Amino acid sequence: MRLSTKGRYAVMAMADLGYYTHGHPTTLADIAERQGISLSYLEQLFSKLRRSGLVRSVRGPGGGYVLARPIEQIRVSDIMIAVDEPLQATRCMPGSPKGCHHDRRRCLTHDLWKELSDQIYLYLSSVSLGSVCEKK
Repeated sequence: MRLSTKGRYAVMAMADLGYYTHGHPTTLADIAERQGISLSYLEQLFSKLRRSGLVRSVRGPGGGYVLARPIEQIRVSDIMIAVDEPLQATRCMPGSPKGCHHDRRRCLTHDLWKELSDQIYLYLSSVSLGSVCEKK
């Protein structure tokens, strides 16, 4: 399993919203500058975050983005899932009748990697955006 920039940057941007804005709208350009992330990449990520109900946009002068829920109610796993970051270490798709091998069998280490995926999800589900911002 490899964590892509999509997941890392989404969590960084959401932490930026929680840490720097204190509930006030901020522009993606400001987040891009503070975090060193491409503005066009942030626009793609925030489109997904908005559709998932994690952020909302505020229009007009002084507009931008704000967190859609209290910071302690947003889990890191919510962010990862919103931007389609896979949290699995197995080769096969979760819930798929097709196994890891071409003949639909599971590989010998399937259960090991499945358990790792489950532990990663459990851990990221236990971490709130608030605790990330408080550096706990």
